[in-house]
Amino acid sequence: MTTVPTAVPEVPPGLRGVAVTTTTIGDVRGDEGFYHYRQYSAVELARVRTFTCAWFLAAHGHLPTEPERTAFAGRIAAHRELPDELRALLPAIAGACGDDLLAGLRTALSVLGPLRGMRPVWDAGPERGARDALAVCAATPTVLAALHRLRSGRDPVAPRADLEPAANWLWMLTGSEPVAEHARAVDAYLVSTLDHGFNASTFTARVVASTGADVASAVTAAIGAFSGPLHGGAPDRALESLDAIDREAGGDPGRWVADRLAAGERIMGFGHAVYRGPDPRTALLREVAERLGGPLPARAAEVERQVGAALAQLRPDRPLHANVEFYAGVVMAGCGVPRSMFTPTFATSRVVGWCAHVLEQAAQRRLIRPSATYAGPQPPVPVPPRERPAAPAAG
Repeated sequence: MTTVPTAVPEVPPGLRGVAVTTTTIGDVRGDEGFYHYRQYSAVELARVRTFTCAWFLAAHGHLPTEPERTAFAGRIAAHRELPDELRALLPAIAGACGDDLLAGLRTALSVLGPLRGMRPVWDAGPERGARDALAVCAATPTVLAALHRLRSGRDPVAPRADLEPAANWLWMLTGSEPVAEHARAVDAYLVSTLDHGFNASTFTARVVASTGADVASAVTAAIGAFSGPLHGGAPDRALESLDAIDREAGGDPGRWVADRLAAGERIMGFGHAVYRGPDPRTALLREVAERLGGPLPARAAEVERQVGAALAQLRPDRPLHANVEFYAGVVMAGCGVPRSMFTPTFATSRVVGWCAHVLEQAAQRRLIRPSATYAGPQPPVPVPPRERPAAPAAG
């Protein structure tokens, strides 16, 4: 009897435009150039609220009152310190990961999970899951800053309980009292990048969470997706484009773009998988960069204009606008963050969004198990008999 295969709905490659579940955390309206966290515009939150408030919103579903914000900030500070066993391993991790700090973060969080007694979210319950999520999010910047300093031959700087997340990040990177304007700029950047729909890393975190795994496991999987240059690994590459324009094209952005497109290369810092018009984060971070001052924001704005015009002329049917990575690098460079730490800075923000999605997925208690359309040779084909080795020749 011949079995007829069950029909599987065809979907676009990469699940583009396919809604795979429901969420209350936020959404990206690509056609409108708008994204939000819960019921609030993410850009407006970045302009008027701190990262601590946005973190509370992602974790608890509402903006905090002042007493709630103070208590939450205290819980974050309490989880910044790493267990002694993990701190003892950081020099070896830094030596092994070299420049790949995201690989080091994956390793460190894999150790942190059992040290903090993290349990599978399937069994942990909401309160324990929230505590594990807070531990992962608060420890992430401590780990990354320590690995950065160890890699350059310096001792890690202990976190400070009296500083907000952005200021504490700058403190741990440099060991110097953070400049208030720099802390505010980094804070706005962190708020603007906390979450952004069902991007590759967020979806990866939810897939792992759907199996019932612990929070640290889901986040380490997300970091693996995030490390790719088409996802989180772009802020430093976008800023490198400004250098390349001067180095390779005599400062002519139009010529540089034409050369890159002719070579079949992607223009880093331009275009987005969801936005068809301007990326709303770009305008926000351009404002932040301009407030920091200096020659780099002005140079970036001129390059943005000229590259955008060149792309529109070369590919009029496919407009590409500056995305968040373009000005993210400008902002972080203006705040003294080394280029090697651009993507890790992004990770210290996005881990909050990952954890919010992990806990939401855990509450749904449904395994994500899609299908694939088979496109290989048509089965069944008879399996050929095993080839037997030739008998040894007679002596």
